[in-house]
Amino acid sequence: MIERDRVAVYGMGYVGKAVAAVFLRAGFRVVGVDISEERVSELNRGVVSYAESKVREAILMGLREGRFQATSDGVEASSRCRVKIITVPVHLRSDGTPDFASLEAAVEAAGRGAREGDLIVVESSVPPGTTLEVVAPTLEKASGLNVGDELLLAYSPERVYVGRAVEDIEERYPKVVAGVGPRSAEAARALYERVAKKGVIVMTSPTAAEFEKLAEGVYRDVNIALANELAKLAAALGIDYSEVRATANSQPYCHLHMPGVGVGGYCIPVYPRFLIHAARRLGLELPLTELARQINLSMPGFTAELVDIVARELGSLKPRIAVLGLAFRGGIDDTRLSPTYDLIDHLLKKGYELITVHDPYVAEDRTLRDLGLPLTHDLAEAVKGREVVVIATDHPEYVDLTPTLLKKLAETDRLAIVDGRLVVKEWRTPPKGVIYIGVGRPLVKASA
Repeated sequence: MIERDRVAVYGMGYVGKAVAAVFLRAGFRVVGVDISEERVSELNRGVVSYAESKVREAILMGLREGRFQATSDGVEASSRCRVKIITVPVHLRSDGTPDFASLEAAVEAAGRGAREGDLIVVESSVPPGTTLEVVAPTLEKASGLNVGDELLLAYSPERVYVGRAVEDIEERYPKVVAGVGPRSAEAARALYERVAKKGVIVMTSPTAAEFEKLAEGVYRDVNIALANELAKLAAALGIDYSEVRATANSQPYCHLHMPGVGVGGYCIPVYPRFLIHAARRLGLELPLTELARQINLSMPGFTAELVDIVARELGSLKPRIAVLGLAFRGGIDDTRLSPTYDLIDHLLKKGYELITVHDPYVAEDRTLRDLGLPLTHDLAEAVKGREVVVIATDHPEYVDLTPTLLKKLAETDRLAIVDGRLVVKEWRTPPKGVIYIGVGRPLVKASA
């Protein structure tokens, strides 16, 4: 059985840092590998940029105890560690096909430093077939060893929700693993049993495990698309989708999701594309999956049209706008593929130039800086003097917002609220001069 007290984690992004933290908390020595020299330097200095305190604390503990080190040399890290866990993402090209370059580079580095009996685990979300068709050949070429016999290879999909990643790995979900051959599967099972309290599910093949992970995300994408469709109809009927959803979900076979400005992050928007790519290689089509993706991609534009509606009600062609929320989901600082970017793009193309963005978690943003748009942590500063407030993210800081409070912060006689996440309370009875509309709620015109 291979040694399991030293692990190299390739990719020090959101998932990689969480994986490193979990193994550090379990007493392992961890080498974090990243191609960014700046990120490596920050980690070795104890600068851990991560919204989750348990991740920050574990890495800082590892540094203090001499059990964690970051490096950009993936070959050297592999030679020092008998276990290598790869978390680098597979990106999408502009045509929607997967780009394996980053994954292959990490696998090659791990393979060049590997020796017989080592275990390599891929945790990245990948198209079905990647472990066997891309990773295994790359490993064998780089290492000169036979996968499944001399070199152990497994796939174990990350199943984390950014903001509670440590809890997800350690306590919330069973770990899924699948090996290239029984020895690889057993080694992966034994490794993850040391950190996953819910146990380990061993699947029959890496391809099945890859598919399982993507199916989780596509389920959510399709159901969010359904929520967006129903929300539009609810608003057109003059009713509140939130009320319909809450009542419908009291029936145990119904699980309606929330609608919104769009779907972001490097999970749900990407996984359908991986499955569509795999299906087309086999001569199949996934029309429901594709349609759901298109519906969710249309929501930033739909939200921008709601801004048009309230602008006309205000009688202002180019009102000053505050967009609340840049992160793709509430309570985190992750802006990857955030629908707020698409919303802002639609607003700018419509001629709305006086836009301020507020986010309580995102400190700076290159995209906004390049557009010349201000980003602030101060809600009062963001809303003051604005005529339209668009809520794009369901941050906890927004859940107590009311039309009365927003009007007070805006310090204006007339204000329009576009509620893209259905978080505003007391929306049915706004104060004088306030207009309200939501994604899934009807227009409430200003009282005289």
